[in-house]
Amino acid sequence: MMAKVGIRDVSKAAGVSVTTVSHALSDVHQARVNPETRRHVQEVAARLGYAPNRLASGLRNQRSYLLGLVSDEIASTPFAGEMVLGAQDAAYERGWLIMLVDSGGNRALEERQVSTLLQHQVDGIVYAKMYHQRLTVPREITGVPVVLLDAEDLDGKVSSVAPDELAAARTAVKELIDAGHRRIGFVNQNEDIPATHGRLQGYHAALAEAGIEYDDDLVTFEVPDVSGGRDGALKLLSLPEPPTGLFCFRDPQALGAYEAAHSLGLRIPDDLSITSIDDFQIISEGLWPGLTTVALPHYEMGRWAVSRLLDEIEDPEKAKAPERLLFECPIVRRGSVAPPRSLSPSDSEQKDASRMNTLPPASEELA
Repeated sequence: MMAKVGIRDVSKAAGVSVTTVSHALSDVHQARVNPETRRHVQEVAARLGYAPNRLASGLRNQRSYLLGLVSDEIASTPFAGEMVLGAQDAAYERGWLIMLVDSGGNRALEERQVSTLLQHQVDGIVYAKMYHQRLTVPREITGVPVVLLDAEDLDGKVSSVAPDELAAARTAVKELIDAGHRRIGFVNQNEDIPATHGRLQGYHAALAEAGIEYDDDLVTFEVPDVSGGRDGALKLLSLPEPPTGLFCFRDPQALGAYEAAHSLGLRIPDDLSITSIDDFQIISEGLWPGLTTVALPHYEMGRWAVSRLLDEIEDPEKAKAPERLLFECPIVRRGSVAPPRSLSPSDSEQKDASRMNTLPPASEELA
């Protein structure tokens, strides 16, 4: 059996003191070592297979090197699972582990789960939500640093990260405007949450920036699923002057809008352009043509939440000034957007017929 590599072995191989090795490999004190020496020590430690004794370190620092991640439905939902991956990666890179619990939205179960995490002496908790919402940190989460993920603290006492809903909607609508659309419908959702209001504000902002007048008739509020998108799109496309572009609150609604367009004999993007928010790839890549949509940065938000939590654990002064971050959301372009037709074939035929009806009879024209 191979002997365990210790800090003195790294010190000897790197040609530096044990103290220098300790500082270079420490999450807290590595700034005391110049970057070149730090990289050299870290490379030697990796080559030798050195792993720090977290138990001994934890006893010295009174830390468990464990974090709790408390979620409602994230762990059981592929759509938002990237948040968990981002959190795990950030923790692992700094030598920490995450204990994940998922309550499925059961508040009583969540209370028991938090109690169990605290009994395991986690050093901090990421409190995560399936969708962006404002909340007060649950009373049972006490005595440890907390960061909110995909949520905002109503009391403003803890750090938080969430998507920039206004900017995401503005990006999605601007994509349609840049393609030449001026009559743009919005299938919003009907729940009273920050995303509903933020995305409506973003829709307003994009239109205003382009000098397009807002029209209440072009906005509908529907359930945030496929049926809601189908119903909303049918309402908007049945208007006397229907939109040439549709912006949907989320990808499942966009799928419903595709179905509505198909039922009306409209082709995407030839007759109707569609954008959305999510980049739920089962939908956005599965549709034909692919859906142009603004991606919610789940992975990046998960990484940030854990990184911020660890910063607060290692430097408690940071916890005295909570940080509220709204993450940028990039657009993912596929095939659902094209310039609008200036005149559809049916409109063209009607216009030609109208023109013929206004011409004088041949006998009158020759007289």
